[in-house]
This record gives sequence, structure tokens and C-alpha cells, in this order.
Amino acid sequence: MTLDHDPAPDADHRAVHDGQAPYHRRALAFYDLFVMHGSAPWFWRCPPRNFRQLYDTCAGARHVEIGVGTGYLLHHARFPVPDPRITLVDLNPATLDYTAKRLARYRTERVVANALEPLPLPEGEADSAALSFLLHCLPGSIADKGVALAHAARAVRPGGVVFGSTILASGVPVTRAGRFLMRELNRKGVFHNERDSLGDLRDRLDAHFPRHELVVRGCVGLFRAWTPA
Repeated sequence: MTLDHDPAPDADHRAVHDGQAPYHRRALAFYDLFVMHGSAPWFWRCPPRNFRQLYDTCAGARHVEIGVGTGYLLHHARFPVPDPRITLVDLNPATLDYTAKRLARYRTERVVANALEPLPLPEGEADSAALSFLLHCLPGSIADKGVALAHAARAVRPGGVVFGSTILASGVPVTRAGRFLMRELNRKGVFHNERDSLGDLRDRLDAHFPRHELVVRGCVGLFRAWTPA
């Protein structure tokens, strides 16, 4: 099932569309190799095991994935039940279709939506929601696009968890090669993280959640935050 939610276009909305445009069907076939096994460990200094551990400890029986990529992390995740209900949220129908096919063994629902807008999802139903490698692709500063965390939180039950990861530009160690690639991806409009700092990410987590954990691996911030019980 696919639900569409496409708000009126503005500059940020166009930037979101432009950022997800490179993730077409042919590119997705190489995404895991280039990102999870390429840039993540070698440029961002955060090997896949860090992301997989986050999913193994946070993903619930009713899970919302916001910005689905190829579904690599969901495919490898150890869910607490054998038949989790997974809602896939993305602006790109190609990534939704690719991920839904990869997760055919599970019950999935596809929702076309912009993470910067209120999500067309039932409030308080999910056990968990993830925004993995998403925030650095969204336009604006963390102070602005951190609203995506609030939108995710509204979909999660009291005491549920919102978790994820993002590549940061300041307040974290960035290698010379990582800085070069980051500049190139920002120039091309794939990334929008030139102003993203560890301090701003911590501030947004503080603003939207009563409790959170934030750790740094390389230049990646990995977080989990709990909604009020």
C-alpha cells in the first residue's frame, strides 16, 4: 500500500526533492557497496556494525523507517518479533519500491512523504522510528531540519524510541578525505550538512525528547531518544 502526501513546493521542498533524485533504481543497486561498505567506514569512519547495533537494540515490533535508502539496515536488523509491521516513509517511490521488495518477508506499508512536513501517519502507534543517514541530506541547519525528529516522535507511542544517524560537519573529527567528499556532495546538492554540528544535534534532541543518548563514531552522530512515557 502506498500513500501520497506532497505539500506545496517551496525552496526547501525542492531541495529535498533534488537531494533524493540521485537514488534511482540503477544507483540503488550499488548503494550498499558505495555507502555502507565504502564511504561510511572509509570516509566517515563509522563501520556498518555501528548502525546495525543501533537497529538491533532499538527497532520495535511496529517500526517506522523515515528515509529508507535500500532497506539495508532493516534487512539485517534483529526485530523483537518474527513478523514486525514496518512503515516505509520516503519522497522517492523508487527507494520505497526497492526496499519493499527487499523486505517482502515482512508486512510493509509505503508512504510517500516529506520528513520536513508532518507525517501522514497515525499518532502514537509505532514502537520505534528511525532516521538513518537522513538529516544530512535535508536542507537547512540542524536547528531547522531538526523538526523531522519531532514529526517522527509523533508517530511513536509513549515511551517509544526514535533513533538514527547523521553525518556532521563540525564538533566531530573529520578526516581530510572525508572533508573533501563532504564538500563535493554538498556542492552537488546530495548533502546539506555544511552547518550541521554536534552541539546543534544535541540541542534538537534536548528540545524534542525528555531523554536521549548521543554518541560519535568518526564524524557520524548516532542517537536514540525516548518519547515521554
